Amino acid sequence: MLELYHFDNSVCSQKVRLVLDEKHLEWQDRRVDILNGAQFEPAYLKLNPRAVVPTLVHDGNVIRESTVICEYLDEIFREPRLVPADPLGRARMRVWTKLPDETIHSACATVTFTTYFRYTLMKLPPDTLLQMDEKEVDRLAQQAINSNVLARKHDLIVKGLEASAAQGAFRAFDQLLGEMEAALADGPWLVGRQYTLADLGLTPYVDRLYNLALGPMWIDKRPRVTAWYERIRERPNFSSAIRRWFSGSEIDAMRSIGDASWPAVAKILQSS
Repeated sequence: MLELYHFDNSVCSQKVRLVLDEKHLEWQDRRVDILNGAQFEPAYLKLNPRAVVPTLVHDGNVIRESTVICEYLDEIFREPRLVPADPLGRARMRVWTKLPDETIHSACATVTFTTYFRYTLMKLPPDTLLQMDEKEVDRLAQQAINSNVLARKHDLIVKGLEASAAQGAFRAFDQLLGEMEAALADGPWLVGRQYTLADLGLTPYVDRLYNLALGPMWIDKRPRVTAWYERIRERPNFSSAIRRWFSGSEIDAMRSIGDASWPAVAKILQSS
């Protein structure tokens, strides 16, 4: 039996759901409401001491970390294969799958925070943020973005897109999209003709940019990435693993706030 502890709009949860649905696997839905702190409940901490999602339990065995879970599922459930059969292909794939763990996931948290979640906190009374101690700011930011990877949350809340961490995050995404554009010259997918964990692993991150109205980072600018994203959105697992898990109203809210951020984002990218 497969049990997935996950959250609707978590990019890491989306990665694993994409694999499960691509392989047409049945799994038990164990939703962890990280907006309300369910990841800190003792029962969940026994499964995942880091208090993050997703966590997979397969026949009683616990597997953590989304990149690891995805490869585990491909090894256990062989069809359709999402990892190339040849060593060179696997190496090329893993260059892509390691990027979220190294830089892109942290950049995604920062981008989401500064273009969307920050505005939840900025609705507080004007002097409240300045009066908060670091512990209280961390608590509010934790509730808002479900992540503990932002080392300078207060700076991001106050400065937003002008914070140095925010500018670095957008440049990291811009570099990623440029590398994707170059790689896609060799085929419809990131490692050639086969749809692999490379494409699947980056899908939630590119889709997050799109939902935040940041599609101009590649649309009409990087035609291969544009075509890749269109192919991604046409796949059945995109609808079942991503779209069905959060509402159109949530996407509308993200796009509305993100759209207002685009002029400042464009200025950051032009200066890089």
